[in-house]
Amino acid sequence: ALIKSLRNSDVNASLYWLARLIEGGADPVFIARRLCTLASEDIGLADPQAMVQASAAAEIVQLIGLPEGLFPLSQATIYLATAPKSNAVKRAYQAAVSDAVQTAREPVPLHLRNAVTPLMKHVGYGEGYRYVHSDPGAKEEMQCLPESLSGHKYYEENL
Repeated sequence: ALIKSLRNSDVNASLYWLARLIEGGADPVFIARRLCTLASEDIGLADPQAMVQASAAAEIVQLIGLPEGLFPLSQATIYLATAPKSNAVKRAYQAAVSDAVQTAREPVPLHLRNAVTPLMKHVGYGEGYRYVHSDPGAKEEMQCLPESLSGHKYYEENL
């Protein structure tokens, strides 16, 4: 109930379910781990500070335990409940995994390979690689996915 209330941005229900868990004897470290998971899966890049808040609460709970650990858990709960939500990171990774599994034998493009020996350089490793910091056009023009996945998009902002 805590995680679903947090996901629904219901701060009051979230605090209530947090109190029920703690007063019922739930391990505060387990609660903190769940808060960290929610911060990553359900908030993600919509508010990157969510993971900082959750992980700080988890670390503090491990350091000081209860009863003082109630306050960082409560603070993280309030923060996470009121944070904007997005599962774009989770969906992006799941889409990338699907393609990675299906194209596992697809070679790494030669221009992305490091030429650590003269032979590797001779056969074309690293040839055509463009360093984006000195060549800003590389960001749009250089293909970094395997050829069969050219143009695939996994991450969509604001979702």
